[in-house]
Amino acid sequence: MNKVILMGRLTRDPEVRYSQSANPVAVARYGIAVRRQFAKPGEQDVDFFNIVSFGKAGEFAEKYFRKGQMVAVVGRLQVNTWEDQQKVKHTSIDVVAEEQHFAESRSSAESRGVMMDAPTSAPAPSSSSGNSAVGFTPTTNFEEDDDLPF
Repeated sequence: MNKVILMGRLTRDPEVRYSQSANPVAVARYGIAVRRQFAKPGEQDVDFFNIVSFGKAGEFAEKYFRKGQMVAVVGRLQVNTWEDQQKVKHTSIDVVAEEQHFAESRSSAESRGVMMDAPTSAPAPSSSSGNSAVGFTPTTNFEEDDDLPF
């Protein structure tokens, strides 16, 4: 099973490009910083992840997600390998978003200067399995980040 659930703050605004196919598809890329629950002294306490979302979910991310915002992402890991012009092999690991949600209150985000004029969650891409993350809902009613790990 390849399933990832992350909650963290956006490290950059989502950037959208469109595929070059007959029916162009939006491809949004953004990053999130996820704080580790436990870290040894002197050890990095934050992990950084690259997120990719497609179609309407990608357009949603571009329109409503902003740097610094707390978001939750459910998806899968995807390993990409390629060779550059100098024949050097490169590898990257992305999280392909299947669900993406706001994970902080509107007032909390706006008090930090992040403008949130959006619905509570992104449209989910259609899935043949019909599975959803049970008990994993958008959290737009926190009182000033009560219960958040950051």
